[in-house]
Amino acid sequence: MVFKRCSCRDGEGRKLGNRCPLIRRASGAWNPTHGRWAYQLELPTHPGQARRQIRRSTFDTRDAATGDRDHAKALLALAADDPAVAAEIADMLLAVTAGAPLPDRDTIARRVRAGLPATVTTTVGDYLYSWLASRRSLSSVQPNTLLAYESHIRVHLVPHLGAIALVKLRVEHVEAMFAAIAEGSTAIEIARQSDDPAIRASVRGLRTTKPASMHRIRATLRKALNDAIRRGNNRLLDFNPAAHIELPSGVRPKARVWTAKAVQRWRDTGERPSPVMVWTPQQAGAFLDHAEEHDIALYPLFALILHRGLRRGAAVGLTDAAVDLDNCLISVTQQIATHGYTPVIKKVKSESGNRIMAMASITRVVLRAYHARRAQWKLATGHAWLDTGLFFVQPDGKPWHLNAVTDRFEVLVRDADLPPIRLHDLRHCAATYLKAAGADLKDIQELLGHSSAAMTDVYTSVIAELDVERAKAEAAAELLSRHRGGGPADQVSVIGTRPC
Repeated sequence: MVFKRCSCRDGEGRKLGNRCPLIRRASGAWNPTHGRWAYQLELPTHPGQARRQIRRSTFDTRDAATGDRDHAKALLALAADDPAVAAEIADMLLAVTAGAPLPDRDTIARRVRAGLPATVTTTVGDYLYSWLASRRSLSSVQPNTLLAYESHIRVHLVPHLGAIALVKLRVEHVEAMFAAIAEGSTAIEIARQSDDPAIRASVRGLRTTKPASMHRIRATLRKALNDAIRRGNNRLLDFNPAAHIELPSGVRPKARVWTAKAVQRWRDTGERPSPVMVWTPQQAGAFLDHAEEHDIALYPLFALILHRGLRRGAAVGLTDAAVDLDNCLISVTQQIATHGYTPVIKKVKSESGNRIMAMASITRVVLRAYHARRAQWKLATGHAWLDTGLFFVQPDGKPWHLNAVTDRFEVLVRDADLPPIRLHDLRHCAATYLKAAGADLKDIQELLGHSSAAMTDVYTSVIAELDVERAKAEAAAELLSRHRGGGPADQVSVIGTRPC
């Protein structure tokens, strides 16, 4: 019913509403100059509940009142034949304050189709956590991927976007989040450079968010929102704000060499020219000398990574069957990874990573010596020896944990008083030395197991910083200067191409 009512009062101060004699003309038609338009609508009830109605007024025109009434009817029609949903929608209509607009019909329709309560607004935080739970139920999603999703949601997305209604999420909200993340990282960097120890201490342990991490955070949000759109008739969104965000380039940092000038600046200021650093051959040789003397258990593994550029997980995951010392061949077919802290054995990252590589004769010398030493460990340990089938193991036969390998590497670097690099940078060293020895990018791509030569091309610019003669074949083995021992058999090559 659509009608007019006014705010006039009778002699006792009571509102007359639609009983005001001025609200109609003598002919019975509505007076166009008195009162406001309104409507009244019967509403569904919950079981056992008395009859109820919605009355909304203060409309300037009959058409406006009729349109609002039809909007309310359209919302009620979403319940179809479900009385419980109809009662929920009625509750929602009654909760709308006077003068406020009714809820958007399409928004409520999405909620009803998705089986969500019509009266509760789904926030971005609610949706992201429910989406994460749904991803955990899929066996096709890798555990480390789930850990990344969880971290992005908990650390960044929910704190910045969690309270926003999902249907109201806009590009501006996402842009503001990334601006805040960037500002926070800048503040941490500034505090780290402060002369005040208290200020530096205030950010100790805090991590900055680099451009590459921002791209991964956006990828998580974009994936989650795309899934909200792809739900067919039950979709919760029509538009993905994360797909329209521009971020700073997340390109890989260029590798740089620890030249004498760079080392001196690092010693004076603690600054590194790049997150990815490469040792000179002399520095790499000094590291192997130090590792051989102070960590004989892991020295062969570090030497192999420097010689052949294996990833940490692939080196630790090598099996006895994969190392053919008689024919100087290594088969890379599996790797050890960590899910959280738990080690797991997995296939290598790609088909190009599944490869057979030759080793130099001096590499075989190092690995043969290790193999003999391992046999002595097994004999000394007796029945307590743990036979895992892995090539690189601890003195009691137990496998190495990836974190332990990295930690011991960093201790060796520090104790050798060498400029810092990451364990993964030994792989960059191997590629750089091979390029310096005259190998082409295809050779290096195959060595590293890269799926694309574009990933390998990052080493080309590094060579200009190395003052070495370019030569092929055995020249690569001569790049590392060793101070322990005197003969060629005591030198360890980087790549090594001398026939076995």
